[in-house]
Amino acid sequence: MIDGLIAGHLVGLAETRQGKNGSSFALAKVKATAGDGESLIVNVIAFATEASAALMALDDGDAVALAGALTPKVWTDKQGNTRPALDMVATQVLTTYHAARKQLALAEPERDAR
Repeated sequence: MIDGLIAGHLVGLAETRQGKNGSSFALAKVKATAGDGESLIVNVIAFATEASAALMALDDGDAVALAGALTPKVWTDKQGNTRPALDMVATQVLTTYHAARKQLALAEPERDAR
């Protein structure tokens, strides 16, 4: 297992599913750009309530950053070419909404001091 931070754009909409034990989780796909300029699909699953809720609030194409455990994978496309992919168990989800809210919270003590 590798701890990682991935930034990219949501592909499609996230969906919620129920586990066998009745707990819910979110599934999503994120398109990230690798260092060589190639696009990479990250298959994301989030069990944490806050992370799941953040994924569910996003629309197709929204920017997102994810932190969690990564597992490298390889898949074969229809032409027989092997391509890299990643599976991630996301524990943290950061969106532009979250970033703006955190910046505002950090600035509030400065306003209170005035």
